[in-house]
Amino acid sequence: MHAADVMTKNAISIRLDTAVPDIAQLLLANRISAVPVIDPDQKILGIVSEGDLMRRPENETESRHSWWLEAIFSTRDWPRDYIKTHGRTADDVMTRKVVVVTEDTPLHEIARLLEIHHIKRVPVVRDGRLVGIVSRANLLHGLVAQGTKNLVCNTPNDKEIREQLLNTFSKEAGLGTALINVIVKDGVVQLWGTVGSTTDRKAANLAAENTPGVKTVENNLNQIASWVGPV
Repeated sequence: MHAADVMTKNAISIRLDTAVPDIAQLLLANRISAVPVIDPDQKILGIVSEGDLMRRPENETESRHSWWLEAIFSTRDWPRDYIKTHGRTADDVMTRKVVVVTEDTPLHEIARLLEIHHIKRVPVVRDGRLVGIVSRANLLHGLVAQGTKNLVCNTPNDKEIREQLLNTFSKEAGLGTALINVIVKDGVVQLWGTVGSTTDRKAANLAAENTPGVKTVENNLNQIASWVGPV
């Protein structure tokens, strides 16, 4: 699935001259964590998030610093910070470097972007113009829909399940398959052999549970004792 499959269309947006109190009210009223700032051509200029409105003198959350220590030892941009905390419009407080995706960006890539940038939603653009928003909630909806889709797909046979699981062990879970044997019968997976830790055992079990077509998992893996050295 891609951004276009889950995004909220007709996304709420604001202009450069939107007043800060109006932005705060907009976030609260619509229960959203951020809102993109656009120009008359729908091109994204920035985004205002809850974080951009946190440090404000009116709610007594403005940071207090020792100005002379900062002046000597810090590279802090004091004028820019003052505008950010005391600004009156979106143009003053918005974050200008915006993480965006396109309509064909896969959901797993969007999830990765949200995680590494510590953000809750990302604008979707087409030729630089805003066409939608993908939030964490949208991703969850997509995950549910994808799971439902998988349920109605043809169930893989035992051989396909085994091959998929062994591939997951080696390429995703980081588990060596030399000491692990996988037996699949009528969708029931039996895991035999030896692993190096309880974490490895759990990862193998989870990989089996997540493999399409698996009904149940019988985990018979043994753990090598920590005092046993290489042979």
